[in-house]
Amino acid sequence: MKSAKIKASVGDRAFNTFNAILMIIICIIIVYPLFYVILASFTDPAVVSTGKPLFWIEKFYAKGYATAFNYKPLWTSYKNTVIYTAVGTGVALFTTIPAGYAFSRRDLVGRKPLMFLFTFTMFFSGGIIPLYLTIRSLGIYNSIWAMVLPVAVSAYNLIVCRSFFESGIPIELLEASKIDGCSDFGFFFKIAIPLSKTIIAVMCLFYATALWNQFFNALMFLQDDTKMPLQVVLRNLVLMNQANQMGSSGAAAIDMQKLADQLKYCIVVLSAAPLLAVYPFLQKYFAAGVTMGAVKG
Repeated sequence: MKSAKIKASVGDRAFNTFNAILMIIICIIIVYPLFYVILASFTDPAVVSTGKPLFWIEKFYAKGYATAFNYKPLWTSYKNTVIYTAVGTGVALFTTIPAGYAFSRRDLVGRKPLMFLFTFTMFFSGGIIPLYLTIRSLGIYNSIWAMVLPVAVSAYNLIVCRSFFESGIPIELLEASKIDGCSDFGFFFKIAIPLSKTIIAVMCLFYATALWNQFFNALMFLQDDTKMPLQVVLRNLVLMNQANQMGSSGAAAIDMQKLADQLKYCIVVLSAAPLLAVYPFLQKYFAAGVTMGAVKG
């Protein structure tokens, strides 16, 4: 027998319609600024400076991209950022995932005091000068490790991992494995890790995003221009064109002003494009991981 379809009442249909319209409006509010930046990076700055909304490229102008692509340090900085992000994410996973699992175990000696020490760093830090002196004393100044090690463990990410293991890996599974003769290391590598693909993907996204956008640490801990990451080089490119504009006059100054204005939009696109390209593939893990790893109680 076919089940009877339940017809929605007028109030339910009105409520659903209102929610749909509201979600569409919110999506437009979120997406349009990104769409605007992309259009502005290909549009004549004279049109963009009027402040009117852009829905298509009214007057094509790509001198900003031509200048950026012809700037040789840009490609070196891209390579540096990819290396820093890849190595840094690997180191962060190697430290955060095992630590999160260890803190999820109720039988860990000193669990609460150690967790307090990690949580304490979320509110208080030693400051910039002690951090700089530490990097110098460790002998990693002006090296890749100066970009990787200071951000190897995030206290927030550690708490998320701990909560995920507490709620996602039942204690009964550990007890059953011990009855079968499985060691703690065997349980972690053979059972816990294969069941934690979601949180691993989330940690990859979190750490990779933070490492890709690193700016201040590079200014403090790197000295050679050939080792600078993408964000610093893009900033230098904008400052260089602004300085060139100040040294020009007449029509050349106007042209340099247009170029400097468009470069700001081009830089946003160039710096965010790789992350935007990767994010859709990790989005499902992101939503699931944050929900399962949420801090409870």
